[in-house]
Amino acid sequence: MDLDVFVSAHRAEWDRLEALLRRQRRLNGAEADELVTLYQRTATHLSLIQSSAPDPQLTGRLSQLVARARSAVTGTRRASWRDVTRFLAHGFPAAVYKSRHWWVPTALLSTAVAALLGWWIGTHPEVQASIAAPSELRELTRPGGQYETYYSSHPAASFAAQVWTNNAWAAALCLILGVFLGLPVIWILFQNMLNLGIGFGLMSSAGRLDTFLGLVLPHGLLELTAVFVAAGTGLRLGWTLIDPGPRTRRTALAEEGRAAIGMAIGLALVLFVSGAIEGFVTPSGLPTWARITIGVAAELAFLAYVYVLGGRAARAGDTGDVEAAERSATVPTAA
Repeated sequence: MDLDVFVSAHRAEWDRLEALLRRQRRLNGAEADELVTLYQRTATHLSLIQSSAPDPQLTGRLSQLVARARSAVTGTRRASWRDVTRFLAHGFPAAVYKSRHWWVPTALLSTAVAALLGWWIGTHPEVQASIAAPSELRELTRPGGQYETYYSSHPAASFAAQVWTNNAWAAALCLILGVFLGLPVIWILFQNMLNLGIGFGLMSSAGRLDTFLGLVLPHGLLELTAVFVAAGTGLRLGWTLIDPGPRTRRTALAEEGRAAIGMAIGLALVLFVSGAIEGFVTPSGLPTWARITIGVAAELAFLAYVYVLGGRAARAGDTGDVEAAERSATVPTAA
């Protein structure tokens, strides 16, 4: 494409579109039709320039022009409670459901790694000695030790808020850093599994594995599931850069990225529930079976939410992305 010739041929249309957008008065019928036609043509021109002869200055001008024209054509839209309801009932569970082929294997493999690390630490005293001195290990694992008092060392509300903030940040990092081919996500996930494996190994070597599981399972089932969903989605986002499929890499990354942002919001709500369980249920005086039952019930409720509501929404065509009307315009490349 000869960019100078193309600009000369279509500059008048762009200038006319800009003039219509600057009008202070309401457009009449003919002008409104002209605005729609020029918006569609300019979007096509922008697509051609981006694919054939990208020029940063011209692309920037046309991008702003198309965005302004699109806003004028479609009108501004405010979020409502209906959007929140739709997101929670359809968008978020559909996105989690559609990414299950990533986060379910991630969960299984990560759990296996944590169990293997726990077995290795629990059966090798020399590994335990490299973690801490014997006196420190006894202080960690004894009845009333640090592993137990950790959950009750702060007021429940502040502890739940702190846990929620830390976990939501970890999940957000998995989603955000997935764009770097997923490598940082693997590291974050390994660190989480290593911490879990250390606790598992040290408490099992002290003969107190039942106590450890009674402390971890109530909140850990839902908490780890949320982390696995975030990690799996981050890995999926990284893979999109390598293999975008039939979509262009830019379009694929935009679609997956928007869905990931929505999942970050949804997972923050899930982690709020697990944080509340960790702050109020885990350190409570309830019997171990009752605390674990609450954790299992929360986990099963989330899985049912994903596989029932999410599966139904996904089969209806929901991907977790924003509605088509809210996406960037993509127009066929026909001059």
